[in-house]
Amino acid sequence: MRHRKKGRELSRTRSHRKAMLRNMATSLILHERIRTTEAKAKELRPFAEKLITLAKRGDLHSRQLAGRQIADRAALRKLFEKIGPRFEHRPGGYTRILKLGARKGDGAELALIEFTDREA
Repeated sequence: MRHRKKGRELSRTRSHRKAMLRNMATSLILHERIRTTEAKAKELRPFAEKLITLAKRGDLHSRQLAGRQIADRAALRKLFEKIGPRFEHRPGGYTRILKLGARKGDGAELALIEFTDREA
């Protein structure tokens, strides 16, 4: 039974999965959209949305908590100076996942994860 077992393993150890989510979140913040597998995108969504919620608060403690997950200073600065204020009046749902179909090589389902109101 799967009771109280949230999330996907993604065929990785806990430390590898954690590092991968941190790297994907950093890329999402810097590029505002990334292409990945559907399963990884679904795992990234709650991780990234929690970071954006911290950025909306914008205080020092929130910055320190987010800094534990995002090692790149440029990404952290962008998160708090541009992305957080952009979603200030939105109660949630900061990202969207668009399905792209199967990858040619191995048939993995691909998806695009991006912020809902992107700057042009």
